[in-house]
Amino acid sequence: MSAIPFKTVPTALRVPLFFGEVDASKANTATEIQRTLIIGQKTASGTGAQDTVNLCAGSNDAATLAGVNSRLAADVAAYRANDPSGELWIGLLADDAGGAAATGTLTFSGAATSNGTLYVYLGGVRYVLPVLTTQSATQLATALVALVNADPTCPVTASNAAGVVTFTADSKGPQGNDYPMAIDFFGLPSEPAIPGLTVALVQMSGGATVPSLTNLLLALGEQTFDAIVSPYNDTTTLDTLKTLLNDSTGRWAYSEQLYGHVFTAKSGTLSQLVTFGSARNDQHATCFGVAAGSPTPVSAWAAAAAGAAMASLRIDPARPLQTLAVRGVIAAPLANRFVLLDRNTLLFNGISTFTVGSDGTVAIENVITTYQKNAFGSADDSYLQIETLFNLMFQLRFLRTRITSKFPRMKLADDGTPAGPDSGIVTPKTVRAELISAYAELVDDFGVAQDADFFGANLVVQRNAVNPNRLDVLFPTVLIDQLRVFAVLAQFRNQV
Repeated sequence: MSAIPFKTVPTALRVPLFFGEVDASKANTATEIQRTLIIGQKTASGTGAQDTVNLCAGSNDAATLAGVNSRLAADVAAYRANDPSGELWIGLLADDAGGAAATGTLTFSGAATSNGTLYVYLGGVRYVLPVLTTQSATQLATALVALVNADPTCPVTASNAAGVVTFTADSKGPQGNDYPMAIDFFGLPSEPAIPGLTVALVQMSGGATVPSLTNLLLALGEQTFDAIVSPYNDTTTLDTLKTLLNDSTGRWAYSEQLYGHVFTAKSGTLSQLVTFGSARNDQHATCFGVAAGSPTPVSAWAAAAAGAAMASLRIDPARPLQTLAVRGVIAAPLANRFVLLDRNTLLFNGISTFTVGSDGTVAIENVITTYQKNAFGSADDSYLQIETLFNLMFQLRFLRTRITSKFPRMKLADDGTPAGPDSGIVTPKTVRAELISAYAELVDDFGVAQDADFFGANLVVQRNAVNPNRLDVLFPTVLIDQLRVFAVLAQFRNQV
């Protein structure tokens, strides 16, 4: 019988009686905490420090840290509507000192010929304004200003001059340009127009200069963030995040093993989104395409969709995300929505897609990465699906946990070397057997891999030819696939 492999209890003990040693090498089944980081600007009322990351339970924390009137607080609410339980952090940015705030206007003219209600949508939030035939344009503008400014969560400030309401973003930068305004968005029968009254909108514009992410990203340290939600979709910001996550020197590098994925969104026409998507090429980023005309800001779309995705990916990184409802967003008018051929075009140009039900419910259709071409510029679908990246994250972390738990302090010898259970010796053959066992769990227990026979036949475990203390492994995992297309040929027969 082999000796029990004690590591700390010495053999030379004469003091009685009981001595206990704990060995966790067979017990570790832990998985990494999958955190989400939402980036955004704080307002003057926010108590959090600039360029810091902060644990955030939900909307109340975000309102305190980032400011109750911050877009970041609203994005946190959109995320939490879809992922109520995941660990969430927020990254606080300040306005760029040289930035400009976006402005937009709403102009009243004419006079109502009957009493009614005007429904004003600002960033997807509905403000209900009673309208009387006795009110002038200036009085209506004054009433709307009071209504909007009485809402502490509104990220714009309203002012009135002769019937023209001017909205000014509370934060500087181009994100303020993406703050849609609409009147009576849902139309008949719930939101009818008021006869005689004319309301003209000039959408928000003029916001300039995105805050730098440099100091904030340094503050991440070695904390893992599997999802990073960016309200900014400009080239500079996305390239900065691409560098953060790249495979050579970033968070996906062998020396970092922190991983992560960026979620952002962009609104526009089919042509605009195709142009944007075809210019990106990053397997660690996803851009959701939002049809023009949605009253919900794209930052809220990005946060809500990321929340829906992460709530599922945390449970099963390989299960497809299609049909998951995205709560807290309002789809564009029917005439603006993308039809099937449009969405297929988007999916061939790096843009992820949604569907919209007859009741207005938005659902994820397909979440892809923006990676489309290899280093030679040739078409490459290796990293097309987001599940590929999250599955790889899961398997690499699973393998790291397995190896660091089972073989934390082992001696390495050639195959054939006598190695009892108390010797502290491993050989390539020993490790190979452990990896085959681990892969069987990935196949049978987790359902994230397949074809164990192929894996076993192609697994390579060998000592490094130069460094005798190094073990090299070729881990030929076969990722599980997703059922995405079900094609039917209805080959019918007529009764003869």
